Amino acid sequence: MSTDVTAKTPAPAPPGKSGDAASGGLLQLMLNGLRNNMRQYGMLIALGLIVVLFSVWTDGDLLLPRNVSNLVLQNSHILILAIGMMLVIIAGHIDLSVGSLTAFVGAFAAVLTVQHGVAWPVALVLCLLVGAVAGAAQGFMIAYFGIPSFIVTLAGMLIFRGLTEIFLEGQTLGPFPGGLEKMGNGFLPEAGPDTNYHNITLLLGIVLIVFTVTQEFRDRKRQQEFALEVPPRNLFLLKLVAISAAILVVTMLLASYKGAPIVLIILGALVVGYGYVMRNAVFGRHIYAIGGNLPAAKLSGVKDKRVTFYVFLNMGVLAALAGLVVAARLNAASPKAGLNYELEAIASSFIGGASMSGGVGTVLGAIIGGLVLGVLNNGMNLLSVGTDWQQVIKGIALLVAVGFDVWNKRKSGS
Repeated sequence: MSTDVTAKTPAPAPPGKSGDAASGGLLQLMLNGLRNNMRQYGMLIALGLIVVLFSVWTDGDLLLPRNVSNLVLQNSHILILAIGMMLVIIAGHIDLSVGSLTAFVGAFAAVLTVQHGVAWPVALVLCLLVGAVAGAAQGFMIAYFGIPSFIVTLAGMLIFRGLTEIFLEGQTLGPFPGGLEKMGNGFLPEAGPDTNYHNITLLLGIVLIVFTVTQEFRDRKRQQEFALEVPPRNLFLLKLVAISAAILVVTMLLASYKGAPIVLIILGALVVGYGYVMRNAVFGRHIYAIGGNLPAAKLSGVKDKRVTFYVFLNMGVLAALAGLVVAARLNAASPKAGLNYELEAIASSFIGGASMSGGVGTVLGAIIGGLVLGVLNNGMNLLSVGTDWQQVIKGIALLVAVGFDVWNKRKSGS
C-alpha cells in the first residue's frame, strides 16, 4: 500500500509571506474590522479628528477647561433633542415640531414661575406634562389616523410657535427662580479635601469609565452568545482604550474648572437609560423592528401603532426638558427661542449614523452626531468664522454623513 508523502508536506510559502503575516497580519485584521464596522466607528473617528484639528487651529483654546464647560452648556439641549429624534427616525418618522415645542415650554415655564409665582419644582413637572400631552396628541394622529408625521409635526411647528408668541405677547420674560436657573447654568457642589480638582467630578468620571468598559464587555459577550459578528478583539480593546482616554480627558478638564454641569448629569442619565432601553428592552427592539421592516414587524405581533404613539410622546417629553434647559440657561423665555433646533437634532441623528429608511441608529450615535456639530460651531466661533460659512460647512457635513450611509448600504447590498 502506497502513501502519498507529498500530501503531508505543506507547500513552501512565497517569499516574504510569513514575514508579512507576522508584521502586518494584526494591522490588516484591525483594518478589516474597522472597515466592517465603519458605521459604528466612522463618526467617532471623525469627532476625534475634528477635535484635534480645531485644537491645533485655535492654539489649544478649544480644549481649555472653561471652553469645554461652555461647550457642554451650549449644546446640552440639542443633545437631549437628538436622543428623542434618533428614536423617531429609527421608527421611520420625522418630527419638525421640536424646536417650536421647546420654545413653547420655555414660555409656559416663564408664565408659571414669573407671572404667577408657581414654585419651580411644580412648574417643572407641569412643563414635562405639557410636553407629554403635545407629543401624545401628535403621536395619536400619526399612529391611529395615519396622517404622515411630516404633515402632523409641520402643523405642530406652526401651532407651538404661534402659542409661544401668544403666551409671551411678543416679549422676553424672566428671570427664572434660582433653582430652575441652576438647571441650565449650575454645577455640582464641591466636596472632599482640597485637591485642586473637583472631587465629585473625578469620582463620576471614574465610575463612568468602569461602567462603560463593563457594558461594552457585556454587549460583546451577548453578541457572541447569539453568534453575531463582533469586531476583532484588538480593535475592540483599542476602542475601549480610546473611549476611556476621552472620558478621562474630559473629566480632568471639567474637574479643573467648576466641575460637571448639572445638565451634564441629566444628559448622562438620559444616555444610560435610553441606551439600555434600545439595547435590552422589548420596546427598543420593537422600535427597530417597525423602522426596519414594518410588514414583518406586524406579522411578528408588534403593535406598531402603540409603539409609534409612545415614540412621539417620548419626543414631546424630551422637547419639554430641552425647553426648560434652554430657558434656564438664558434665564428668560423668548419668542425666538428654539429656531432651527429641529434641524440641528435631525442633523445630529443622521450624522450620528441614523438611516433615512429607518431601523438603524443608536443613542450614542445621536450624542456623537450632536457633538460633531457642537465642536464645529464652537471651533468656528473661536476662529471668527462668519455664520454664513458656518451654515455652509454644517450643510456639507450633513451631506457627507448621509452620502456615506447611502454608499455603505449600496456596498453591503442591503
